[in-house]
Amino acid sequence: MDIAENAALVVVDVQQGFEDLGFWGRRNHPGADENIAALIDVWQASGRPVVFVRHDSVVPGSPLRPGQPGNGFKEYVEQRRGRGGGSAELLVTKSVNSAFHGTPDLGVRLRDAGISQVVLVGIQTNMCVETTARVGGNLGYDVVVVFDATYTFDVEGPFGWRRSADEAAQASAVTLHGGGFARVVRSQDVLAGTR
Repeated sequence: MDIAENAALVVVDVQQGFEDLGFWGRRNHPGADENIAALIDVWQASGRPVVFVRHDSVVPGSPLRPGQPGNGFKEYVEQRRGRGGGSAELLVTKSVNSAFHGTPDLGVRLRDAGISQVVLVGIQTNMCVETTARVGGNLGYDVVVVFDATYTFDVEGPFGWRRSADEAAQASAVTLHGGGFARVVRSQDVLAGTR
């Protein structure tokens, strides 16, 4: 695994509101949070930049709305914020699916810092992680999605079609990787390439 010395780890929406399984339903990848924490630790120890992305939902009733406890980062993420040094850390807030459409402008910040590779982790695999990967790929970034450091939930679509969290995540991974938007890898490969 070839991870650039200045690759940015983009931690997408690892927020307390996603713990509300009564709202979201069944999730997959029970070890994802441990993998996310390990990747943040390695990034910070190596001096690579970490971008923390927070979804400020505008949907009524969403546990991710500003002012709700669920809007905050999960405790293990909050404990790690600030450990990477001021210039090696960025907070991006958004109300849409792509971290590239938030505040401040992630693309501008990455270009100004000379960063061309982004490594994505977080929630949800087939929603904000996938959309960020697609936009990043379209913008010309070398995008790496760490599959087992993401998770999602069971989903229902049109015509009564339903997919389990595993099926939705796998479809996302196949589309991203097969479509050339991103390389989809496992955390052990990324950790081995950054130590």
